[in-house]
This record gives sequence, C-alpha cells and structure tokens, in this order.
Amino acid sequence: MSATEYTVDLRDVKFILFEQLRIQETLAGAPQFADFDLDFYDSIIEEATRLSIEAIAPTNKDGDVIGARFEGGKVTCPPSFQEAYDLQAQGGWFAISASPEHGGMGLPEVVGMSVTEIQSGANMALSIYTGLTKGVGNLLVEFGSDWLNETITPKLFTGEWAGTMLLTEAGAGSDVGENRCKAVETDDEGIYLLEGEKIFISGGDQDLTENIIHVVLARLPDADPGTRGLSIFMVPKMDIDEEGNITGPNDIICSGIEEKMGIHGSATCTMVLGSDGPCRGWLIGEEGQGMKIMFHLMNEARIFAGLQGVSVAAPAYLNSLAYAKDRLQGPDINNFRDPEAPRVPIVIHPDIRRMLMTQKVMIETMRAFLYSTAYKFDYLKAIDDPALQQALKDDVELYTPICKSHCSDMAFQMTSLAVQVLGGYGYCAEYPVEQYLRDARITAIYEGANGIQAMDLMGRKLSMRNGMLFMQWLQRITAQFNELESGDFGDEVEALAEVRDLVSACGMHLFQYALGGKISNAMLESSNLLTLFGVFLLGMTALEQAVVAQEKIDEGCEESDEAFYQGKVLNLKFYVSHILPQAYGLAKTIQSGDDSALDEILFAVAE
Repeated sequence: MSATEYTVDLRDVKFILFEQLRIQETLAGAPQFADFDLDFYDSIIEEATRLSIEAIAPTNKDGDVIGARFEGGKVTCPPSFQEAYDLQAQGGWFAISASPEHGGMGLPEVVGMSVTEIQSGANMALSIYTGLTKGVGNLLVEFGSDWLNETITPKLFTGEWAGTMLLTEAGAGSDVGENRCKAVETDDEGIYLLEGEKIFISGGDQDLTENIIHVVLARLPDADPGTRGLSIFMVPKMDIDEEGNITGPNDIICSGIEEKMGIHGSATCTMVLGSDGPCRGWLIGEEGQGMKIMFHLMNEARIFAGLQGVSVAAPAYLNSLAYAKDRLQGPDINNFRDPEAPRVPIVIHPDIRRMLMTQKVMIETMRAFLYSTAYKFDYLKAIDDPALQQALKDDVELYTPICKSHCSDMAFQMTSLAVQVLGGYGYCAEYPVEQYLRDARITAIYEGANGIQAMDLMGRKLSMRNGMLFMQWLQRITAQFNELESGDFGDEVEALAEVRDLVSACGMHLFQYALGGKISNAMLESSNLLTLFGVFLLGMTALEQAVVAQEKIDEGCEESDEAFYQGKVLNLKFYVSHILPQAYGLAKTIQSGDDSALDEILFAVAE
C-alpha cells in the first residue's frame, strides 16, 4: 500500500464479526438469519471492500476538490459520484439489512454496519446521501402507513429515490422545540400543506436521483409549544399520486448550500417549503408524535456519525503507517551519536511508535464497540429471554450517546495523529490525511452536537426508570468482571474494575447534584462523564478482544495469525497503561465541585 491508496483492515473487521461476536453461530437461532453462514457473510464483506476500493474511493478526491455546487437553483454533485452511486444501488447495498419484505437482503445490522464503515471510508461525503436514505427507509418501515411502505419504501431501499431529514431551523440549532415550520391539514385525508425554512440539511438536494423523500418536523396551528407539539411528515421533492408516480414539482426547494471545512461533496442545504406554491406532506404516525418518531431516525444517525468518524480515522491510520514504513529520516535512536549510522524508516522511532500504537488501539476498540452495539439489535432476535432482551435494549440506550460522541471525538484526535506522523506532508493535499481530518470534524457536530449527547446521557439515560437502568448496567458489568478474574489478565481486570467504580461514583455524584436542584452543576460535568464512560467502555472492549485472542494463541493458532492475536493482547496492555489513566483525572474533575465556569461575573450578557 502506498500512502495515498484507500485500503481496509479486513482482518480486524472479520475478527470482530466472526471471532469476537461469532455472528455465524450466535445469530443462527434467529429465523431471519438462519440461512446465512460464515462463507456468505465473508463474501458480502469481501465484495463491499472490492466495490469500495475500485469504484467508490476513486471519487473521494473529486468530492473534495469539485464538491457539490449550487447553480441556477439546482445542486449538482461531482460527475464521478453518479456511477459510484448507481453501482451501490444496483448491488442492493442500500438495503442489505432491510427486510426482504421491503426489498432488502435481511442481513444482520452488524453486517450492515461493517459494510457502511468500509463504504464510508472510501468516500464519506457520498456515504451521507446513502446513509440517510437507508435511515428514512427504516423509519417508514417502523412508523409509516401501508401506503407509504408500498409506494415509497421500496424506492428508497433500491436507491431509485433518496431520503433525508429536515430538523434544524435558523436560530434554533439543536433546540428542536423552537421549530417554527408549520403544517395545515387539507381536505385530503393525511395530507398537509407545509410552510417554513430548514437549514443544514445534508443531501437536501442533489442530482443523483429523480426524487428525494424528506422527513420533516413541523407544527400544527393549535399544537402545544416545545417538542410535544411537533408532528412529522413525508414530503417528496417531486409530488406523487396515489400510485407513487411523479406528477410534477412539490414546492420544497433548495435556496443555497454551505461552504464547509470538509465533506465538500455532500450538499448541506437551506430548504424552503411552501414559499411559491403548495408543499404537500403526508403525516407519519399520529399528530404530536414527531419527536418520538424522529428519534428512531436520530438514534440510528447518531451511531452512524460515530461510525463515520472511525471510517475516516481508520484509513488515515493505515496511510500514516504506510508512510512511516517508507519514510527514511534520522538514525536509530540507539545510534544517534554515530554520524555514519544509516537513516532508518521513521516507524523505528519511539515517538512515532507511540502515535501509531495510539491510533491502532483506539480505532480497533472503537470499531469493535460500535459493531458490538449494533450486534445487540440482532441478538435480540435470536433469544427468547425477556430479561436479556431488556438488558440489550438498555445497553443500546446507554451506549448510543457514547457511540456518537466519544467515538467521533476520538476519531478526530486519531486522524490528527495521522497528520502528525506525516509531519509537513500530512498538512498538504498531496496526501489524503489532511482531507480525512477535515472530513472527520463534522461528526462531532451534526446529528446532535456532542454536548447534547452528554446532556442526554446525564439528563435522560442515567435517570431512566429512576436510575435503575444505570444500576442494572453496573450489575451486569460487575458480573462480567467476576467471570474474568481468574483469566490471563488479572492486572488489567483490576485496573478496569477500579475505573468502573469511578464511573459509578461519578454518575451517582452528578445524579445527586441534579436531584438537589443543581442541574447546571451536573450538566457542567456531563461531557467529562461521557468521556469517562467512553474511556471505560473502550477499555472493556480491548479486554474482550484480548481474551478472545489469547484463547486463539493458547489453542495453537496458525503461525500467520499469531502476530495479529498478539497485537490484540498488546492493545489491552497499552490501553490500560496509556489511555485508561485518563479516567482518574476525569473523575477528579467531575467530583471537584468546581463551578467557576458558571460564575456570573464571566461572559456577562448585556441586557
């Protein structure tokens, strides 16, 4: 691999799917997955990789340099995007996890996640169009009427039409309750006229498909204020009849696109509804259910955002590793006094090793954590134990903000380390890591900025069922530790157990703050609490992988695999020594009681 090619760490992807999660065995009990075996899953991953390397990755530079453009009231994508999009559509890649009833392959969500990572890493900007389309299709399957699922959903899953969601409005940002877009009922049952403006709409317009299905939050005239009064509508770019045939334009138009730091190929649009004529929308669910239904799409999008971060951090790491192996600079540190000592590849230098190892460990644990979270959706279908099913659902509730926030934050940091490994070349467009860095930054912002995720964790998840969700999760984690105490990693288990206790103490500390009316103090430390959770959970993931790898070594693995398995064991040791100690600083900060940032003397707002 040269330092400019796109590649995928297939060995690691397959390790998670087939050795850590063992989906070919653990999911076989679910009727919908019973016909799939390891060879079939493997062929899907291999084909997704081939398509991504050969057809999608070559369009990534076009996306960055040409970008999406707005001319004459229309958005155009880089010309190379069309063929890559069409190949994904023709291959059925938009619907590999969708039910066959709706035109999908019915594969497990975790397999769909691995494919999404591979394709997003090849061109993150293009993946935004496809990812949102899948999300809208899944939302309609869950909440849409029979008519919507008969006429709209199949066209989304085939990629014939695209989908996107319209939430944000000017001046409101993440405060969705300030939504001013209005909907008025018509004489046609279930059809409303919408009027308003939305901003920061990814894929709000493009020329890849003949129609776009917008999922729009709007408020009825007599609805309650705030989020309780919001309803949700299916609004097509091109109006349709009862059979789903296009009849002409609907009055939802793009009035402009943003010039952004990264993901230039993704059109981020301002959308205007009903300004020059009727904008028809079909109610999804019932009036007032907008936020409940939208969260179905938002939670999927939030996990996707964390995965997107990893999808660009991973090739950035592999590029920096390839560069470090080729770049000759300086003698071996052990010979630095010898002026005749030969120049060595920079991968030999200890500080380069530190940066590469940090990237390797973080990316591999984040990938596994994200896959494992998606796997819980699948495993639910393979078991009949109601208590275990509830535990899996609780884990997904708790982990979703961590998937989004911690993984996107860490992915950006790891991509920055990749740039650092390349030095000055990393800052130049000659190498792709500078684009990866710019593209990765948005993942911490959209789909609910990371501070919002921390507030969700602190304000909603920890208090669910009067705190029982959190307490029961601690009990499950403790049981997991008890199973591992007599294993090969006693010191690491002990270190992680101490951090588990810090998570428990800090969570309870802030929970008591909130109960005592000091909500601002609790929220001041909510981001630190989320990071503490993330540090712990990725450490647990490193432990789970090391246990599997050590078992393979003890069983007498193939010599060609031994280095990979030893790498997983070393990942755990490095994580516990170099990354896990961050937890102690975070816990000290959380429990310090310092609220100087809230002092009224600071940042005074003029009346």
